[in-house]
Amino acid sequence: MEEKHIAAIDLGSSKFAVTVARISGDDIQIVYYKETPSDGIRNSEVFNPGKTRQKLEDAIREAERELNIKIMQVCVGLPRYPVTQEIATGRFDRTEPNSCISEEEIETLKSLALEAYPLSNPETDELYGAVAQSFSTAEYHQLVEQDVIGTVSRTLEGNFKVFIGRQHAVNTIDVLFNQLHIAIARMYFLPDAVAKAVLTNEEMDSGVALIDFGGGVTSVSIYHGNIMRYYGAIPFGGKVITSDIKAECSISEELADNIKKGFGSCMPSKLQNLSEKTLQIQYDDRNGIEVRVSYLAEIISERTREIVDAILWHIQQSGFANNLRSGIVITGGGANLMGLSFLLKERSGFNVKMGYPRHLFSAEGCSGIYETSATAAMGMILAAKNDHLPDCVDLPEFDPEALRNAGLEVVSPEEEETVEETTETPATEWNGEFEQGETGKLIEDEEFGEPVKKEKVKKEKPQRKRWKGPQIKTPESLNIFWKKVSNTFVDIYDEATK
Repeated sequence: MEEKHIAAIDLGSSKFAVTVARISGDDIQIVYYKETPSDGIRNSEVFNPGKTRQKLEDAIREAERELNIKIMQVCVGLPRYPVTQEIATGRFDRTEPNSCISEEEIETLKSLALEAYPLSNPETDELYGAVAQSFSTAEYHQLVEQDVIGTVSRTLEGNFKVFIGRQHAVNTIDVLFNQLHIAIARMYFLPDAVAKAVLTNEEMDSGVALIDFGGGVTSVSIYHGNIMRYYGAIPFGGKVITSDIKAECSISEELADNIKKGFGSCMPSKLQNLSEKTLQIQYDDRNGIEVRVSYLAEIISERTREIVDAILWHIQQSGFANNLRSGIVITGGGANLMGLSFLLKERSGFNVKMGYPRHLFSAEGCSGIYETSATAAMGMILAAKNDHLPDCVDLPEFDPEALRNAGLEVVSPEEEETVEETTETPATEWNGEFEQGETGKLIEDEEFGEPVKKEKVKKEKPQRKRWKGPQIKTPESLNIFWKKVSNTFVDIYDEATK
């Protein structure tokens, strides 16, 4: 079975995520995943390719060194904001009206609808993607895609929801990867890709709101009947909360982000005993500040409530607020904010749960791959596999020493089965007794009728050239208690014992 590799890069406002997967038929194995802080990204859009290139190139080269490969092309995500949605239709008369409608005809109809859609500002706008809403034939109307495939009709018509973004945002992505000398295999409209990696068919069928809480953008995708019915986004996410903490506490952005992750909560009433704690942030021997955890929660709560209210406004605008039987699923890097699920449930009345990448692939040794922050990368890998994209990486000439240095298994080209050989000991040289722990059996020698001992000797299987994947060390988890963070010491103590 042909084997290929897919590379995907998540250009997030807070982090870059470089992912490499090995695809063999329906089997997907993630062989590399690593997140690094990003730069030059605002609201999920590349606004400064020069700054972005510096950090992204280092992240890509690190992956290439560790895997001993050359990344030739990648999948990337399109910006999630600003994006508008419109309705487009397509129709054609079938050349073979007595044959069954195929998936290829559905894709052709979608392409026709996109090509014919009249952009109001073709010089500034770009079509990011389309999602089929319903199909009609000469005999039936309002069919979903699964039902229309296989029917017979002389005509085929479809209604699509098209998503329109800024052409400039696409151009800057092209500029970025041209500078890196890496081709773009496919640009994906991430909300739909993320949903396929996180949500089950049952959730998408019964109705669900997927909230992707990113660093620079928070988006809302509404699913019902296994179709994305609505999309909306706001230009606020985890980074704006970090900025609020930075401004209020007069500290660096990196330290503010680490404090948010370690002690931040968006519901002061749920802090319980933690509300009595105080953070002492010491810059040096003389300078430092004290911040109560309860005050930190108030800072976070104000901004988070604004974001949650905007999310709920989009849910109402979708027209499906009464059809969300599976409630709300939150994902993205900001979904881990303490108390976010409780706040959403309190203000919306819906059941809320976390959205992690589903176990649709193997990922031994890749730390963080099943976290909420990895859903965009996993969505692109799954979409690329289904789109049958070509191999994205180039394997160098076989160099056993380089592969061993990269932590890869080296096996020789010839693959032979393990064979069993026997050695015989004549009866005259053997007393017919086994020592303790010795294996073997007595048989009659055909020529002399004497008992001989036959022992099984296993011959080692020769090794074969095979790329098994890197042995990636799991990084230490974040822990800012009593540790040096951003050249600053952070201590925590009870206010009552001060």
